[in-house]
Amino acid sequence: MPCLRELCASSTVVVLDAASDLVQVGRLEPGAPARWETSSEEAGVAIFRCFAALGLDVQQVDAWAYCDGPGSILGIRTAAMALRTWSVGRHRAIFAYSGLAVVAHALGQPDLGVIVDARRETWHHYEIGRGLSRVPTAQLAGRLVTPEHFRHWSALPADVGRVPYALAQLLPKVWDADLLRPTDAPDAFLHEEPRYVTWTPQIHRAPGGLLRSSAIASRRGRSHNPASS
Repeated sequence: MPCLRELCASSTVVVLDAASDLVQVGRLEPGAPARWETSSEEAGVAIFRCFAALGLDVQQVDAWAYCDGPGSILGIRTAAMALRTWSVGRHRAIFAYSGLAVVAHALGQPDLGVIVDARRETWHHYEIGRGLSRVPTAQLAGRLVTPEHFRHWSALPADVGRVPYALAQLLPKVWDADLLRPTDAPDAFLHEEPRYVTWTPQIHRAPGGLLRSSAIASRRGRSHNPASS
């Protein structure tokens, strides 16, 4: 797989990261300093605000790199949908990366776990050499950090450090790391495909058939009783 250094050597690459509350868009071009814009607005607005600030036209882009998670499913899928749309009519290389992997490799400490909330008292956990997994709160161990701007619904475990999630500073530290994965169908990362419960539909019937029959007979009797009118 190409690393960022190889990818940017002869191509204009745009990085889209909407995995956290802070949407980040980077414009990486050969022979020019990287330019970055960030926005705290909703991803569907933030991406285009950042594009406008960077003077970006999608027709100028040779390749895309986007964060497929873990993180905000809505933000990630908004970015993925945009990439699918922009690929119609003109194929461009699209690469996915894990934001937790970027943080871990930028920090460069193999015994350090990087975590973000996976809900229901579980955590996305990335460690160099072990990759990405989902771990219950009770099983978290060792030194842990969490990147800024990621929401959490469960209480952070004790002694978890906070580290910046600023791609303008992180990506230069992983310039040669093997973190990019090519994809033709950008989407949000999932540990496993969703499973749906199925059931056999049945016509709803109120309990007590005899009671219903008696009630019907009673109503019919009242309709024929002059005293009831």
